[in-house]
Amino acid sequence: MGRLVHFEIHVDDMERAKVFYGEVFGWSFQDWSDFAGMPYFGAVTGDDSEPGINGALMQRQSAPPEVGQAMNGFACTMGVENYDATEEKILANGGTVAMPKYALPGMAWQGYYIDTEGNVFGIHQPDENAK
Repeated sequence: MGRLVHFEIHVDDMERAKVFYGEVFGWSFQDWSDFAGMPYFGAVTGDDSEPGINGALMQRQSAPPEVGQAMNGFACTMGVENYDATEEKILANGGTVAMPKYALPGMAWQGYYIDTEGNVFGIHQPDENAK
């Protein structure tokens, strides 16, 4: 079975990335650097009783993605309760818009952003009235 069980976000500035994801999504972090042999912080993304997975921030090992570059991997999308409030937090903490909010009619609001490390990620607010 190939179910996704962990993710890694590659970052240039570990402290800056921890602040960004902590402030925007409320994630907490555990230092696993000794296990990884490099700066590596486990990301606790929510309560274990809720759907979702945990992951990590990993020290980037190569050049960061260039602005406007095509997606070169996976994009993580975070479920949010309030799209507009989350977008405000993203922008206030140094993120930028990659693809503005749009409706998935009858399902949700979706959009994509660039974090402080140049990585693209999405946010998704379920809403049956989206159109």
